[in-house]
Amino acid sequence: MRLAFGLTRPRRPVLGMMFAGRMASAGTRFNDGDRVIGTTGMAMGAHAEILAVDEARLLPLADLSDSDAVALLFGGMTAADFLIDKARLRAGQRLLVNGATGEVGVAALQIARHLGAVTTAVCRAENHDLARSLGAAACQDYRQGPPCGEWDAILDIAGTLPWRQARGLLAPGGVLMPVTASLGQMLGAALRPRRGGRRITGATTSDGPAALARVLDLARAGVLAPVIAARLPLAGIAAAHALCDSGHKRGSVVVVTDQATETAMAAK
Repeated sequence: MRLAFGLTRPRRPVLGMMFAGRMASAGTRFNDGDRVIGTTGMAMGAHAEILAVDEARLLPLADLSDSDAVALLFGGMTAADFLIDKARLRAGQRLLVNGATGEVGVAALQIARHLGAVTTAVCRAENHDLARSLGAAACQDYRQGPPCGEWDAILDIAGTLPWRQARGLLAPGGVLMPVTASLGQMLGAALRPRRGGRRITGATTSDGPAALARVLDLARAGVLAPVIAARLPLAGIAAAHALCDSGHKRGSVVVVTDQATETAMAAK
């Protein structure tokens, strides 16, 4: 992360990737006042009241509120990429979601339900009801020890199931998907993805317009619904980051820069 964002401090003083709001100055595809949604990617800068962004990275936003839409982006794009593209998850397959009630986890549970997978959620016992409501067939509390069982796919969001621990939980032909991994783990997965009849993914997730459009399509189809832990004003962005850093938020944290028009961004 330091190699990507800055060795001693962020290269970009204004952080943030995900945003939704209204066009203040129209481009060639949009008019002033049009509601849009998008991502800035590694360019950052979305935690601001006014943002200059390439309009090729924007999509129109008509049928979701800014807060609801922006709350879906990071988790939805990440979960869809891993479960649909990388794992090719199919109906009846067994999925373990480790870290199931954060931003990526709540999206993964809903997408897995849509795909027909049988999902086990690993999260705090206090969040088991939420996990079940989003599609988990079974729940385990990580405070009670490592997961017990066998799965066809493991989505490791929490970063606590590296290959040496996860391989014993994978069925033959199974796949480990480390969402949170060190640079060494990512390189190792890329160099040796197939291991003893099982595999591990090492690629990063795309955040381009196609990935964004897929998330919006899933929301419009009723597959994905936002889970928002808190909506905070821009003046409370430090509290938003503290909540994210706590490791115990449920779903997304949204920062609203203008209460009147609900221009919003996701705290990451």
